[in-house]
Amino acid sequence: MSETPQQPQEPQQPPQPPPGYGYPAGPGGPQDAAPPGRPGPGPYGYPQAGPPYPGYAHPGYQAPGYPGPGYPGPGYIPPGTFTGDPQAPYGYDVLGRPYSEKSKIVAGVLQLTLGSFGVGRFYMGDVGIGLAQLFTCGGLGIWALIDGIILLVSDDKTDADGRILRG
Repeated sequence: MSETPQQPQEPQQPPQPPPGYGYPAGPGGPQDAAPPGRPGPGPYGYPQAGPPYPGYAHPGYQAPGYPGPGYPGPGYIPPGTFTGDPQAPYGYDVLGRPYSEKSKIVAGVLQLTLGSFGVGRFYMGDVGIGLAQLFTCGGLGIWALIDGIILLVSDDKTDADGRILRG
């Protein structure tokens, strides 16, 4: 068998992409065009600084002037802040009821520890119930214990002025 010598083949070059793709071809190409008033592109065709184009927000960011998800809008007053209202010195709860300067946690702990003397009810301003607990030794301690637990757990207990106890 006779062998014919084969010519060495040159390696094939991959096809070149059309201009405007990949690395910049040099100054003055289509990648260097920028609208008037906008920053020019960087070395790879991306803008380097400046605000985004109008109408296009960055992914994951809210547009300026609008609250983000989970944040309250303008005019929101968090519960428990002083609003300057003398009828509600500690603000309003989520249902619009004014908060008291008294705390339900303090009232509940006082009622659990010194409830047989009615101290938790005296703290809240309920003098009549406080005197009844004082004279009955807090219902032999049972009334004071149940009353202290109810004060700690409930959200609708009020002071002598009818304001909701802060929690």
